[in-house]
Amino acid sequence: MTAASGTATVVGGLGAVGSMFVELLRAGGSTVTVVDPAGSDPDGDVVVGDITKPSDRVLAHVESSSVIVLAVPEQVALAALPSLRTSGALVVDTLSVKSRMDAAIADAGREGEFLGLNPMFRPALGPRGRAVIAVPYVDGPQSVRFLDVVRSWGASVAVMDADRHDRLAAATQVLTHASVLAFGVALAELGVSADELLAVAPPPHRTLLALLARVAGGEPEVYWDVQAGNPYAGATRKALFDATAQVDRAAETLGDFTTLMKTADAALDNRSGELNAECQSLFDRIAEGHRE
Repeated sequence: MTAASGTATVVGGLGAVGSMFVELLRAGGSTVTVVDPAGSDPDGDVVVGDITKPSDRVLAHVESSSVIVLAVPEQVALAALPSLRTSGALVVDTLSVKSRMDAAIADAGREGEFLGLNPMFRPALGPRGRAVIAVPYVDGPQSVRFLDVVRSWGASVAVMDADRHDRLAAATQVLTHASVLAFGVALAELGVSADELLAVAPPPHRTLLALLARVAGGEPEVYWDVQAGNPYAGATRKALFDATAQVDRAAETLGDFTTLMKTADAALDNRSGELNAECQSLFDRIAEGHRE
């Protein structure tokens, strides 16, 4: 499959992630059919059906596709594997956790290529200039070609195995979201209003308030799935809890607090200067927007 040809079936293609793939594949010249139990789309290219209990019509599209995208929850993707056993298509999932799918594919008894993708952004933002993690469960030429298609959309692609993906997702998503939500819960306990905070907030605090608005205003099921589904989520939240306790203890002496700050900075390796400059640029943009 190239960016300008091919036949694809997007299961769950009426959802946010699925519709992004439908739009991008169609824009590249692919013929795309949506399989979704939710109904029809304006183009009329939707087969109403359940991939876990496929009708003959659903199976016909699966059998004739060169790519099948599973833009569905994990339990649906896992249950769909038997329906894909006889297809020669490249199967692509969009799950935020990869290790269970990796194990299930190994036990599925199906020959063919499987590729896991995790777009590290909200679908509405689009892939251009953003990162996509790729996990080739069963690699081959179809996967290589599809990743070229993803790169043609303007995304950067980081290829890794399932365990490494889940560890990075825990650090970038579980830890981030838990930190922001904990910040919001702590604010609620302090009894200060948003109006009061915004009247005096320095750039770091205003940035955290904006992050809180974005996360807490999102879909609970999406954020819960990140916290509940990743096998490293519990250990990640415990690390956050323990780190908060370390900050509390280090506040007793300047020496301990200085050591703690050095430990935190060491997590950035040699990228501290670059990221500090990026933070300053972000704060400058926030200040300009606030003045407007």
